[in-house]
Amino acid sequence: MTRTALFAATALLMIPAAFAQETKPKEESAPKKEETKPAETPTTTPTLDFGDFSSSVITTKAWEALAAGKHSEVDGYVAKCIEMYEAKAIEMQKSLSEAAPKEKANEYWALNDVGTCHFIRGQSKEARGKKDEAMADYKTLVEKLSFAQCWDTKGWFWKPADAAKDKLKALEFDSLK
Repeated sequence: MTRTALFAATALLMIPAAFAQETKPKEESAPKKEETKPAETPTTTPTLDFGDFSSSVITTKAWEALAAGKHSEVDGYVAKCIEMYEAKAIEMQKSLSEAAPKEKANEYWALNDVGTCHFIRGQSKEARGKKDEAMADYKTLVEKLSFAQCWDTKGWFWKPADAAKDKLKALEFDSLK
């Protein structure tokens, strides 16, 4: 290789380096591609507002999430209510031989709210086509929290366990098809 050819080749090799120095990103510019953090995947668990963490607030929020079709929120609210109040609900259930009269129904707040939450989650699971999981919630309600009552905004108490029995019959019938 001649001296001129060697000089030309060396010059060509130096051009990219000089070019890179001139176009070097400034400190405040975006990071290099290899330093860019991968996009974070959205979490499947929503951030929930449990209010004052009372069973009535959590149950109300579970109803609202069900009405809005926000099933992951239903799962979160119901799980929190059960986690916090199920032991008290079962204790209240055991103290009764029948559902409390309407005048005393509010005294069994944990029983009422945990039972209602099982019903709500059953409805949510059913809406998602998870019939076996819905049946599990309905069965828990019927077998362990049968004296639970839920206040209807129209002015009376209704029994989620009675509604759960009807749901169980329908789901069991559907499974025979």
